[in-house]
Amino acid sequence: MECTFLDRLSTRIMGFYSFFLWLLIFSVISSNVFTVYAFKGTYGVNYGKIADNLPSPRSVVTLLKAAKIKNTRIYDADHEVLKAFKGSGIEIIVGLGNEYLKEIAVGEDRAMNWIKENVQPFLPGTKIVGIAVGNEILGGDDHELWEVLLPSVKNVYDALRRLGLTKVVEVSSPHSEAVFTNSFPPSACIFRDDISIYMKPLLQFFSQIGSPFYINAYPFLAYKSDPEHIDINYALFKSNPGILDEKTNLRYDNMFEAQVDAAYAALEKAGFPKMEVIVSETGWASRGDDDEAGANLENARTYNYNLRKRLAKKKGTPFRPKFVARAYIFALFNENLKPGPTSERNFGLFKPDGSIAYDIGFTGLRESSGVSSFIPFKVITACITLVLLISAS
Repeated sequence: MECTFLDRLSTRIMGFYSFFLWLLIFSVISSNVFTVYAFKGTYGVNYGKIADNLPSPRSVVTLLKAAKIKNTRIYDADHEVLKAFKGSGIEIIVGLGNEYLKEIAVGEDRAMNWIKENVQPFLPGTKIVGIAVGNEILGGDDHELWEVLLPSVKNVYDALRRLGLTKVVEVSSPHSEAVFTNSFPPSACIFRDDISIYMKPLLQFFSQIGSPFYINAYPFLAYKSDPEHIDINYALFKSNPGILDEKTNLRYDNMFEAQVDAAYAALEKAGFPKMEVIVSETGWASRGDDDEAGANLENARTYNYNLRKRLAKKKGTPFRPKFVARAYIFALFNENLKPGPTSERNFGLFKPDGSIAYDIGFTGLRESSGVSSFIPFKVITACITLVLLISAS
């Protein structure tokens, strides 16, 4: 009886503490109801595999770790890659290919089956943090895909929601600059009229679920198309007079930031000023055909070296200084089976044997292609085998 008052006081304190803790948890959850960040860093790389001479996925994991690259994108959901990435800590966005969209758009059950086969079984060991639904659909040649993109995105998201994965896996869809009418100066950028009727509902849905706008931005392609009027130094982050956007009075000393801000300007005009822009692809070709201006090893090294330095600063752009610039570099490897001009097969930071294509500061990798950078790991494997044989004898 003597402890009744203290017991009641203790009970009330515990009850208040429990309520406060519940309220805190609820507020944290509520503030992130629709938001999942698939790209927590600023520098990632696209791991394309249109080649017949690439190292194994396990060797790729070793390479990425040596280069300290923690974010990557693939263009499919290759199970061998997803198995190899298990336990690596490397965050990966998988691709739901364009060829699946018409089927996925039919119903949520199709999306559910795809996720249960290609995503859910690999979680949480493999850090799948996003699904890119299609690639460069709007602005492409297949108008039937324009119509099924949004239904596909919605079905994928709804399937993830039913599986309780929307806080883990982001849904997105990367676009090319073909979705814009123009992008110079940045403040003049708008979405094409024929695309807006598909783009605005897609952006509305992405805004609701907290997904960013992914854009493939290539100063290389812009320079290649008009080398007479574009300053190569402006495209390569080198010293240059820059350009002044007279409408915003903002000065740009590199094309990369101008392209990103062009996307921000188009989003603002479409009614989505708070949506973040992430560059899903950017890079520079180290080789090209005679008519591909600027495609050479030195320019590729300069662009990718300066871009890496720029992203490491973790700062925004002139038009959106509070949004940290983030980009996935295209690409990890030169891909010898890609169709198109020579440049398409020569965007890699690394050669197929794992050696660097050119030096932009990665550590733990060899510059020479004469000796594979993966030989040491083969030697280690051989040594382990020898030790096991000696132990067993």
